[in-house]
Parts: sequence; structure tokens; C-alpha cells
Amino acid sequence: MKVILLQDVAKVGKKYNIKNVSDGFALNSLIPKKLAKMATAQAINELEILKEKNQMEIQQQEELAEKDIQMINETELIISTKTDDKGHLFAGIDKNLIIANFKDQKAVNLDPNSIVLEKPIKEIGEYEIIVKVGKSSGKFKLSVIAEK
Repeated sequence: MKVILLQDVAKVGKKYNIKNVSDGFALNSLIPKKLAKMATAQAINELEILKEKNQMEIQQQEELAEKDIQMINETELIISTKTDDKGHLFAGIDKNLIIANFKDQKAVNLDPNSIVLEKPIKEIGEYEIIVKVGKSSGKFKLSVIAEK
């Protein structure tokens, strides 16, 4: 039986793929769980429209991300936090805190997965943070200072 996958299904295929599966698997598992629907002529036409719409949305998101990266590129973000007398932070600065400060200070929305940060920052100082969205990337300077 030919089905159109509505979600990624392990060992079967990716979302919007048309796959040939056994009748039992389709009728007893995929269709009742709303992971797939039967591949009728009308459903295939709807699929093509959905794919085009999905591509346009992805392209728009990439264009917005490119604009955000251009705004971010070579800017400076300052975060003040509590430290001990040796300059160590009481709480590490992670991706979510950086994104929250970008929203407050620069009015830029970012996805946490776009920031390249191997581990949380735990000391005061200046850091160069890389941002990657799709094919484009940029960097900004993060200054971590002691709260007074």
C-alpha cells in the first residue's frame, strides 16, 4: 500500500515521502497513529502544495535569520552577574541567558541551537561567540562583568 508520511518514521522514511509499505503496517500502525495517510491522487496533489508552502516558509526563515546575523555581527553584548572575589561566576552563562539578553538589549530573536557554545561561561572577561543559522554565520563579543 502506498502511503504519504506525515511525520518522520524510523526505518520507513522522512516527512512528506511517499512510501510503499505492507497493508497491515499501514492499516494497523501508521494510519491510526496519524503518522501517514493513504496516497490517493488528491492526497498527492495536496502533498505537492504542502511541500511548496513548506519550502517557502523555510526560505523566509533563512532570510530573517540572515538579517538577524547581519545585525549581530561585530556587536557587543554586556552581561553583568554576581561573582566571587576571584572573578568566578556563581551561575554559569549559557545559551538561554545569552538569548534573553539579546532580546532585552538588541531586540533580536535567536534560536538557542544557533549559538555555538561548548560549555557555559563561568568567569568574567570578554568572549567571542559564534552564531550559525543555516548556511550563514557571524560572531559577536560578549563581555561578562561583575555586578556592583
